[in-house]
Amino acid sequence: MGWNTLNDISLGGKVVLTRVDINVPVENGIVTDDTRIKRIKPTIMDILAAGGKPVLLAHFGRPNGKYIPEMSLRVTVPTLEKVLGRTVTFIEHPDRAVIDATPADAVILIENTRFSAMEECNDPEMASFLASLGDVFCNDAFSASHRAHASTTGVAALLPNCAGRLMAEELSALKKALGNPQRPVVAVVGGAKVSTKLDLLGNLIDKVDTIIIGGGMANTFLAAQGHGVGKSLCEHDLASTAQDIMERARLANCKLMLPCDVVVAAEFKACAEHEIVAANACPPDMMILDAGPNSVAQIKALFGTAKTVIWNGPLGAFEIEPFQTATFAAAKAAADITKLGDLITVAGGGDTVAALNTAGVADDFTYISSAGGAFLEWMEGKTLPGVAALGG
Repeated sequence: MGWNTLNDISLGGKVVLTRVDINVPVENGIVTDDTRIKRIKPTIMDILAAGGKPVLLAHFGRPNGKYIPEMSLRVTVPTLEKVLGRTVTFIEHPDRAVIDATPADAVILIENTRFSAMEECNDPEMASFLASLGDVFCNDAFSASHRAHASTTGVAALLPNCAGRLMAEELSALKKALGNPQRPVVAVVGGAKVSTKLDLLGNLIDKVDTIIIGGGMANTFLAAQGHGVGKSLCEHDLASTAQDIMERARLANCKLMLPCDVVVAAEFKACAEHEIVAANACPPDMMILDAGPNSVAQIKALFGTAKTVIWNGPLGAFEIEPFQTATFAAAKAAADITKLGDLITVAGGGDTVAALNTAGVADDFTYISSAGGAFLEWMEGKTLPGVAALGG
């Protein structure tokens, strides 16, 4: 695999610097969603079980190298203690002597790494300082691994290193989905704009068998084919780019699936009056806000013949009724086939995770990545510095 896991390094009596992602939502000084904290628990408990002392490195918000009290990681301590079932020692100004003086089975949380301007530029001085605090480096933050920061790549070069449980799980799931997948492979790519997904589409064309294009970006492809899209969100200036993508897909024998029917409305608001029309028949005073039932039927049939589905982006304006219909129906179909053991489903990206959670099917997918930008860059085929730094 090219990287060690916690099982490959002796941790007994070692201080294990553990990069985690606990950049959680907070309101009025209270953590409102502890999902990310729960996901790092296996790594922390396994380090403790092996006789190591976990020292957590993490960022919180975007303080841009300045101390901002509202972005202190101290706010996460009560939730960490609740999830881990043990006391967490918070250290604002880390020092090896202080770390060594804490009990052998302690869990330590260091203050926000981004309070230092040296973090985001991967300053060697900061990397060296962080390395001086521990004996082993464990990266359990795939979601931060697309950044070459001192706490993700700099320190990894200076200590024996390994992937944490969450990181290893994520890398394994992604390898199954794109690295060496079971075929046929179907990618669902949605979202508002083609311009934000050009690298993604370019990479997927050579790796998957079919790409289902949904959301606002489907309108750009429909327009590029000469169809009217009315008042729909559409990047008309990218028509030639969309045509190039379609030609590249044809040459690579990768099928692009666009909606064959769509849900249109005169205004973008909840419960707006709407109708279903053919994808090439959007009235000039209407906008496309979702894929139609025939399109969903085609997607379901495709899922039925696929072995792997990778999902990034909704099929419509899922945030408001009733334009979530296609996304939810397709997601439920993928989940149902996955539960039967006939499909590997991997999904990621903020809107995608939100849609799958709202649809109530997230637990039935093979793997849901909470990594956001790192997941997207991985799908784009880019090298993630934090992963590349785990050289064993």
